[in-house]
Amino acid sequence: MTLMTAVRAHDTSGELRVERIPVPEPGPGDVLVRVAAAGLTPVILKHLRRGAFGHLPATPGHEIAGTVEAVGPGANPALVGARVRVHPMLSCGACRSCRTDREQMCPRAAMIGSGGHGDASELYARYHDGGFAEFVRVPAAQVDALPDAVGFEVGAKVHDFANAVRALKGAALGGGGTLVVTAATGTMGTATAALARFFGADRLVLVARSADRLAAVAPLAGPLPVETVALDDLGRDWAARDGLTRRLRDLVPDGPDAVVDYLPQGPGTAQAAASLATGGTFVHMGGNTETLPFPIRVVMRNCWRIVGTRGCTRSDTDAVLDILGRGEVRADELVTHRYPLAEITAALDAADRRAEPMWMTVLHP
Repeated sequence: MTLMTAVRAHDTSGELRVERIPVPEPGPGDVLVRVAAAGLTPVILKHLRRGAFGHLPATPGHEIAGTVEAVGPGANPALVGARVRVHPMLSCGACRSCRTDREQMCPRAAMIGSGGHGDASELYARYHDGGFAEFVRVPAAQVDALPDAVGFEVGAKVHDFANAVRALKGAALGGGGTLVVTAATGTMGTATAALARFFGADRLVLVARSADRLAAVAPLAGPLPVETVALDDLGRDWAARDGLTRRLRDLVPDGPDAVVDYLPQGPGTAQAAASLATGGTFVHMGGNTETLPFPIRVVMRNCWRIVGTRGCTRSDTDAVLDILGRGEVRADELVTHRYPLAEITAALDAADRRAEPMWMTVLHP
């Protein structure tokens, strides 16, 4: 029996252990991927603690890139040796959502290495183990070839870039316009800043806590004009005095055409929404538990469109791979932190504290 190193969760406590376990055998239609890089996100522990991992023990990690080591019966043998990223979204492939580019809304949707979002299927039972390991077994249909210009680290983070694409598509700025991005110094914010120009934005306003950290993000927007709003500079009472709304309206007197909001908590979400132009679109992908404070008639009067979205689809990842493959985004610079698999605890602690600028983080087996 051949063994490998893997990070394992045995219960919902959030404790992760580095262990030696058997290398999985590829079954019918499977490929075995030798993991070169796995993306790290603290949301994995949140999913674990709330019981989303329906099969334990399990290996977390839904952002995966590597090389196909072996194939099972029925899988294309030409895949052996291919550089690939794993599309982690498992779905039935037949329901209305799956047929209309919304597979994350499939009633049987689940994520390799993350958890089941609906009535998790037999697919999740077989493929719940993810990429925090030396090898991972996945359906051959779930791998995408990496363009030559895309390295394994960026390949592992394609999922985050594609989540940003899903949010930008929701913003619907096909005719151009000003886009506000909140939590702009985090993983999703930086990805959105880097991709916004490909999805109709012609001006960006980036919002986050620190002016220094925002200054580092602004160049990611390429040729777009960029302005920044640091919450720390709005005054101690900004939350009670609608300070963010006022500042955004100072910068964009008629209001922004769209807001993509990644704030996980606090009043910034509502205040960014309140700044919208007539006919503007508000997209939320932050999981904020606050409520919007204005009555629905305000939404009606201003003709606002409010979009809640989560996850990404295969068309989103295809768009990202196309942009990255053409070399139109310098994505390597977005990977700021790297850890060996054995230092998973330190990596998660650093990602949770964010005591220093931390855009995208990867693990290496």
